[in-house]
Amino acid sequence: MKISFDLDDTIISNNRFPLEKETFWAKIIGCERIRSGTAALFKALRNRKHAIYIYTTSYRSTLKIKLMFLSYSIPVDFIINQQLHDRRVIRKGKNISKFPPEFGIDIHIDDSAGIEMEGKKFGFKTIIISPDEGDWSNIILKKIDEFGMIYE
Repeated sequence: MKISFDLDDTIISNNRFPLEKETFWAKIIGCERIRSGTAALFKALRNRKHAIYIYTTSYRSTLKIKLMFLSYSIPVDFIINQQLHDRRVIRKGKNISKFPPEFGIDIHIDDSAGIEMEGKKFGFKTIIISPDEGDWSNIILKKIDEFGMIYE
């Protein structure tokens, strides 16, 4: 499956949740730190043969996002930022903040209840994780497994 992750308050935040230990490369590049457990979660998803996408409404460049994850030894398969979203979704007349089906994404993970509402309205699967959720990665893995059983 293709699984996408939001960035702000899902993977990145300065004060909402514990962060991964800053790596040497992250210090050198000066990139943002990521949520504690992200590296292990992405590795578990890769081991289960899932593709990992980033889908953000930020205007960060795809290169900046890619380097941020690579500095933690986490490759991502594809990055959708606000510019790409606008080119592919908004220009087609869809007035929606995120539309994972446009990019072949099976499940989108976000912190926003608004995205969950859009998912129900426009027919895409979401997993909503609070920034305050301590066991967030296990919840995601369990829900992805449940979705996988539905697809089989």
